[in-house]
Amino acid sequence: METELSEFERQMRRDIDSFMDKAQETRRQAATSPPEWPTDSDEETRVKAPRSKPEGAPKTGHRVKLAVRTKQLEMDTEFEHVSSSISKIEAQLEAEKAARKAGYPIIGYVIETSRL
Repeated sequence: METELSEFERQMRRDIDSFMDKAQETRRQAATSPPEWPTDSDEETRVKAPRSKPEGAPKTGHRVKLAVRTKQLEMDTEFEHVSSSISKIEAQLEAEKAARKAGYPIIGYVIETSRL
């Protein structure tokens, strides 16, 4: 038991020392080498990645899906609202207000709330 523990400690010490040596070497290279600035040819060959969100979409907030109805004995309809609020509760309240404004007086339940 004692030999296994001491062997484990030695191995961990070697791994830590190796890691620290690599980290110090990386810092030393970054401090001594000049920065590499992009050239004009790099900009021409670089392809822009497609944006996942439209320009006007909020970058933070929640997407709330509600089950809503216009009549008491009607099937539930899914209503989706995107809120810029970081609070989950505020986003749900905003979604309920938006659903009522859109003509759905009966709010059944929250189907899903996801972060943007």
